[in-house]
Amino acid sequence: MHTQKFDRRFDHIGIPTSTPRANERYSSTFKMYTSEDESSDFHIQYHRFEPGSSLHPLIQTLPHMAYRVDSIDAEITGKTCLLGPYFPFEGYRVAMILENGMLIELIETQLTEAEIWKSPKTKSYIYPEDNLPAN
Repeated sequence: MHTQKFDRRFDHIGIPTSTPRANERYSSTFKMYTSEDESSDFHIQYHRFEPGSSLHPLIQTLPHMAYRVDSIDAEITGKTCLLGPYFPFEGYRVAMILENGMLIELIETQLTEAEIWKSPKTKSYIYPEDNLPAN
């Protein structure tokens, strides 16, 4: 029985795909392409992986639900963490856990959707070729 209550807000659904899609964003760090389904109001992201991606095989093959949370550290205590926590880019912290066979992405940020999707980024780990000097 889960007794601890956290404030979790739905962010997106992530779906692995092998099909190239329009407007994919490439991460050389993870050998992964990400695209947003702009025709949907339900924040669906597609992730396509190249051979040799360093991400855990479950991340490459299972869909995931993503939630914005107030504290990733509090959320991951006692959980099986498959990725992170880390900062893909400045102001955006992420972890990926396995919860009863389901992948859950946890996002800790104050950035707006426009700030998240804009390019280039400052201090980007996930998109290193986009790095801008810090202000």
